[in-house]
Amino acid sequence: MNHSHTTVSLGFTDEQFPPGTHICQIYSDDAEREESLAKFILSGLQAKECTACFSDNIRIEELTAYLAENGISYEACENDGLISVVGTRDIYFEDGKFDPSRMLDLLTVFHENSVAKGAPAARVIGEMDAVINDTPGGERLLEYESRVTMLLAEHPVTAVCQYDAKAFDGKTIMDILKVHPLMVVRGAVVRNPFFISPEEFLSEMNEGT
Repeated sequence: MNHSHTTVSLGFTDEQFPPGTHICQIYSDDAEREESLAKFILSGLQAKECTACFSDNIRIEELTAYLAENGISYEACENDGLISVVGTRDIYFEDGKFDPSRMLDLLTVFHENSVAKGAPAARVIGEMDAVINDTPGGERLLEYESRVTMLLAEHPVTAVCQYDAKAFDGKTIMDILKVHPLMVVRGAVVRNPFFISPEEFLSEMNEGT
């Protein structure tokens, strides 16, 4: 991989961040989610990064038009392997269950493939579905997010995790914040005061079992 990119643009904020940054976006309305998603994808493709999106709530026609307005061909990027869009339930809940180890393996392979392509960086934006609360393995969500932070230190995929504030209860939202070092607040990315290091979080979790 070309390591000349020491920082990357997220698209929805002017600040630059190191590849491998793990960010949580708790959104309250769909327009907020869509704007961040579109700008994140656009900035990745403009930089020729390998870009993935996990969402059931994305309109490919609208995304294609938005990219075209900014000089990017969705079809060309797809043909070049620079973008992939996969449904949330298809990616997170294969075989009707949530398996953190499988997801971590997918992120690892995604990064390795981007390296093989010679892409300057890789990024993913994923929207978590509240169906995880009723899915086998869903109780391991916080473990997964904490382990993602550890994984990205070795496989620096820039990751934005989107959560609908209306779909999860307050306790779950607070717990989700604990496992993300950065969060989006009014369009700005800030250091998360609730963050617990993955080593500490996983240790506490293991002690509680």
